[in-house]
Formats: sequence, structure tokens, C-alpha cells
Amino acid sequence: MKETPGSKKGKLVSVIMPSYNCGDFIAESIRSVLGQTYENVELIVSDDHSTDNTQEVVGSFDDERLIYIRSEKNMGASYARNAALEKAHGAFYAFLDSDDVWHPDKLEKQIAFMEKTGADFSCTAYRKIDESGNPLGITITPYEKADYNRELYAGNPVGNSTAMYSAEKFGDVRIPIIRSRNDFALWLSILKRTDYVYGCPEVLVDYRVRSGSVSSNKFKLIRSHWYLYRKIEKLNVFKSAAAMCGWVIVKGLKLREKKTL
Repeated sequence: MKETPGSKKGKLVSVIMPSYNCGDFIAESIRSVLGQTYENVELIVSDDHSTDNTQEVVGSFDDERLIYIRSEKNMGASYARNAALEKAHGAFYAFLDSDDVWHPDKLEKQIAFMEKTGADFSCTAYRKIDESGNPLGITITPYEKADYNRELYAGNPVGNSTAMYSAEKFGDVRIPIIRSRNDFALWLSILKRTDYVYGCPEVLVDYRVRSGSVSSNKFKLIRSHWYLYRKIEKLNVFKSAAAMCGWVIVKGLKLREKKTL
């Protein structure tokens, strides 16, 4: 069991944070990791050759748990995530996008949830916030547990910034090199090695909704999903179409979303 100096006891959690031109938001994301009640973390910020002030913002933090790496050219989120995974040493790998925010006890509660359920792979509920950090009154709740088929045909019920899995269990997993939906591809890869991803119903993450983000372009998302189904998962046309329909229905009807006051 690896521990960082001066940290609480507990297995080391490696936090994977890819970033590209998120200088306006990344400081809050970093603080949400370094300020966790579960302190035994290493945060690996993988800068995909940002052209804004990301490097300066990250450099303003003085914490030995923060590791910063930067690619020589822009390669995409899958490359950035894999570069961070190569530097990771934790017993658990957790993921956080550089514009999202963890609640202070996210890791503590999620690890306790995994210990209670015996989960090797888990995710949590999350809520949507706007670009200024204001809650939008919408929460997304994961399934209690989802196997490969539910993950595939329900259009990825795992929020990327909520996911955590046991590196001790799954070893060196790399993300398929695709421009979009590479997080989805990773979860499917892990679910080929375990029975379920377990969903913690408690809201522990804030997901920032931004205009112009990759996930906001619906046409590109459709094209990325089709590529994932056909080229990465190697599904036939009929299964790919069924998976696409499942994603459209779940996302279009917002079946996992709940409005809160």
C-alpha cells in the first residue's frame, strides 16, 4: 500500500485529469482534488498542449501531490488520459475533467461505497452546473449496477468525472485512441474484465455544462458513437444500430435525469 508523505492512511488514489485550454476552470478542479477529506492522492494533470494560461495556473499550486505533464502538440483527450495513466502509481484510478468539480468527501464516500459493495469499478450520481458554477437543478443518477450490455445499450450511464476503478484488479488498461467518447470506450473495456460497474446514488460531483464543448455537438457525438460501436467494439450493423437507438432514447428522453429545486 503506497502512501504519500503526511497523508491519511489508505490506498493511494491516482486522479487522471486531462486538460486543454481550461485555464478558466482548472484551478477549481484542482482544489477540489487536493482538498479532499481523503488525502492520499496523486493528481496527474495531463495538458494536451494548451494555448491559454493552463500551465501558469497549474504551476501556481505548491503541493507535492500534483504532477504536471504537457504534450508537445495537441493530440486529443485519449492521448492525454493515457499519458497520465502511464505516470499513475495508485491502487485506485479516478477520473476528473479539468472543468468539473468534486465534492470535498467524494473519494472518502466512494471508497467506502466500494468496500461495502465489493465493487472494483464504481461511479456516482452528479449534478449539472453552468459555466459560472451555478447549479442547473438537474441531477443524473447511475444505475445501481450495470454490466457491459447495459452500459453499451443505455448510452454510457457512467459520468466520466465520477468513475473510479481498482488498478490492482485491472492492471494496466489503456484508452482506445479515438477523438471523442474515449471515456465510454474505457468503461466498456473494463466491463469486459468484471461483471458490473456499481452506481453510488449520492451526488458527489458537479458537471460543468459549457457551450462549444465536444459533448455539446450532437452530430459529432452521433458520428463518434457509431465509430466506437463499429471500429472499437466491432459490433455488426444491427447491434450498432440498436446501441445507437438505446443511446438516443436514454439521452433524448433524459431517462437518468432528475430535476431538483
